[in-house]
Amino acid sequence: MSDDIIKPGKYVALTYTIIDEQGEVVEQHDVPLGFVYGSDTELIGDMDKAVAGRRAGDQVEVSVRPEQGFGDHDPSLTFTDQIDNVPPQFRQVGAEVQMQNDQGETRSFFVTRIEDGEVTVDGNHPLAGKHLTVRVNIQEVRDARPGEEQTSGIHAVQMTGPSSIN
Repeated sequence: MSDDIIKPGKYVALTYTIIDEQGEVVEQHDVPLGFVYGSDTELIGDMDKAVAGRRAGDQVEVSVRPEQGFGDHDPSLTFTDQIDNVPPQFRQVGAEVQMQNDQGETRSFFVTRIEDGEVTVDGNHPLAGKHLTVRVNIQEVRDARPGEEQTSGIHAVQMTGPSSIN
């Protein structure tokens, strides 16, 4: 193992597991996520800040409040309608429904409940409003190679939207 510590300019590779309040694993990443520390990569719950000063082989546990993770649950993003008003392809729990607001912005909603002839869809992230624990395993710490800050973390997965992984 390297004696390199995590500080700006270091390439960091880590794996992590997200655990909910009941102790259930809700997300697990066994393939290392790599990023250059100090670049524009942001990780859930300030996980990137929690690993500062650590080395490969270290483990860190981070408590994440809703506002640091997936946000508070917004009840205005939950809708219920009669099942007869819903197209057949959306009449199953887990179905994804694209909805557009008056400004033309599109958002994904998911069918979360079908009960008593009604369908409920929710536009919140499934982990919104939850207190989470993130267990981080630092796999690698080394000097970043030139340009690597543009090919790591959020750049490597080519996400759209804000520069945040959460």
